[in-house]
Amino acid sequence: MTVDHAASRRQLRSELRQRRRTLPAAERIAAADRLAQNLLALPFMPAEGYVAGYWAMDGEIALHAWQLKLPPGCIYCLPVLGEDHLRFAPWRPGDALVGNRYGIPEPDRAPGSLLEPQQMSLVVLPLVGFDGHGARLGMGGGWYDRSFAFRQDHPAPPWLVGAAFETQRLESLETADWDVDLDAVCTESSIHDFRLATP
Repeated sequence: MTVDHAASRRQLRSELRQRRRTLPAAERIAAADRLAQNLLALPFMPAEGYVAGYWAMDGEIALHAWQLKLPPGCIYCLPVLGEDHLRFAPWRPGDALVGNRYGIPEPDRAPGSLLEPQQMSLVVLPLVGFDGHGARLGMGGGWYDRSFAFRQDHPAPPWLVGAAFETQRLESLETADWDVDLDAVCTESSIHDFRLATP
């Protein structure tokens, strides 16, 4: 990645993060409810197994409505930072949380009880931007790309679904060889199922 390219991605991240932060509170709440409906309507939404979400920060669209409406057989998990990749832990409202190195709350669990990425049935990822081909612009840390690199050679499951406001959609995004494409993105107004796209 060139310096100019890196700088342009930083600028794009800044603009998109500001765009989602400026959405009014009432619009955010309504969007979270509609997002939940779209996530549940995914054709590959599992009826059971471990499904992972995230703790919404910095204006990210919230997943609480989806968590509360999950099928009874699904166990909701949150990511936990490891040395170089994510692991996951079941979490319900009221369970203990601790702040990780970025200040993001994560379940307070012993490392030996954490689940590996391969154990998930579906993972809903936060994102800063996305395009119509399944490319995702994250925060730049590469956590999800490293954690789900095995998906490059072994398609889902776990299914990878981005969650965003529709205003975060871009016409196109450049990708790198290590980027892991999404299977779908759900917003408050649409489902973008990239598995149906033709090459």
